[in-house]
Amino acid sequence: MPPTVLILGAGINGAALARELALQGVGVCIVDQADLSTGATAYSSRLIHGGLRYLEYGEFDLVRESLAERERLLKLAPQFVRPLRLFIPVEHRRGGLLRSAARFVKLDRWFTSPAERGLWTVRLGLAMYDRLAGESHLPRHTVAPVGAIDTPNVDQGRYRWLCSYYDAQIQWPERFVVALLHDARRAAAERGAAFDCRTYSAAAWDGKRVTLRTAGREEASSFAPDVIVNATGAWVDRTLEQLHVHAPRQMGPTKGSHLVLHSAALREALEFGGLYAEAADGRPVFVLPFGELSLVGTTDLPYDGDPARVVASEDEIAYLLVTVNHLLPDVRATYRDVLLHYSGVRPLPAADPSNPAAITRRHWMQEHADAPLPMYSIIGGKLTTCRSLAEGAADTILARLGMPRLASTRDRPIREEATMLPGEMPASDDALRQVIRDEWVTTLDDLVERRLMLLYDPSFSRGMLEHLAGLLVVEHRLDAAARPAAVEAVIDRLRTHFGRMVAG
Repeated sequence: MPPTVLILGAGINGAALARELALQGVGVCIVDQADLSTGATAYSSRLIHGGLRYLEYGEFDLVRESLAERERLLKLAPQFVRPLRLFIPVEHRRGGLLRSAARFVKLDRWFTSPAERGLWTVRLGLAMYDRLAGESHLPRHTVAPVGAIDTPNVDQGRYRWLCSYYDAQIQWPERFVVALLHDARRAAAERGAAFDCRTYSAAAWDGKRVTLRTAGREEASSFAPDVIVNATGAWVDRTLEQLHVHAPRQMGPTKGSHLVLHSAALREALEFGGLYAEAADGRPVFVLPFGELSLVGTTDLPYDGDPARVVASEDEIAYLLVTVNHLLPDVRATYRDVLLHYSGVRPLPAADPSNPAAITRRHWMQEHADAPLPMYSIIGGKLTTCRSLAEGAADTILARLGMPRLASTRDRPIREEATMLPGEMPASDDALRQVIRDEWVTTLDDLVERRLMLLYDPSFSRGMLEHLAGLLVVEHRLDAAARPAAVEAVIDRLRTHFGRMVAG
């Protein structure tokens, strides 16, 4: 019987690792206490990028890795990842060089107030970014005066230049995770390896065997994995505690909030690309096109609470709206334009919390040598580097198991298998039931937030929600008597967690 790896956490990193291991013929059981993508994956800025600002902290290898993965995802998953032009508005010709140099040598604590990056500083950073991108198919950076054709109409009384460059956007990382798991299941079948994906499941470990209890299943299952990987992101330390693994604190998570705005004026202002700018406190902020909507984020605040309960505060919402109007005063964004807000917790390594922006975005596998069997925690990681993280983690596990690498994901396409795509509602009931059956759907929340992406549909209504609940009843995912309560629970969650009101 081939070895089995238990992966705790079904977000972007857990799903990518499951796929990587399945391709090598390793048995995989991936488990999550909630649904797929309920952590940082669903609450990110939805960018596939090299990390332009990482250059100031000297993380050239991370930028190079991220840019290489950006190119790979644009090629292998074009239905998910698409090029995005970004503009950096600049006020002055000079400024920011000294502070950037101080960040590079870790002496920026001597600077107590934010300093605007001038044209020379921005151009130097973009030139380095272009160079690290190598033979990228995306255009190199350019500079244009404010008001030039095919550029956003930023405040001409304040800004003088717009520096533009390209990165990429992944609008639906939740759908991407489903595609990764579909490919993992397919690869496991090709290799004759076991594959099991369980959501809403609790894992208990006695040091030898793991017992899984899944919601809706009366009987628990028990098995002895050969390796355990803790890929629970911001929950890493909580998971270690639940498994009785003694380890120093691994994570120093920070909170990031976003707004989704339904504003025709803002979306028109972003016709030619998004904005990457500085808020009044020097914090980098993105204002991005998001389908027919606009996405604004993010904040960066230390956070020690339960990641599942994090919600954008009124101060954060006001901060992001002020930033939008600071950049684009003609848009006049208000609270009425906010379709919803969301907030997530970044799975960052433990570090000095006084400067969250300076915490590294690197990733690694932390071995827990005192555990009774091989056990690792994934520290860090982001959407862009999910594949390379999984590749490195799989190599570590394969070496531990004494198994050879059989295949590479560097050239393996990632396909969308859904019979319908987000934004295509109303779809046929057959298509919707297919999604319920094939995509690990358990609850009404799963459908609304992370499969059909109806959370982001301005026309989403109570009638649509009640219809979906009826289909869950038909597919035996929901008791008929519990249908009204399930509908009300989703409406309440959307209101309290996202500030999202449901029509009707």
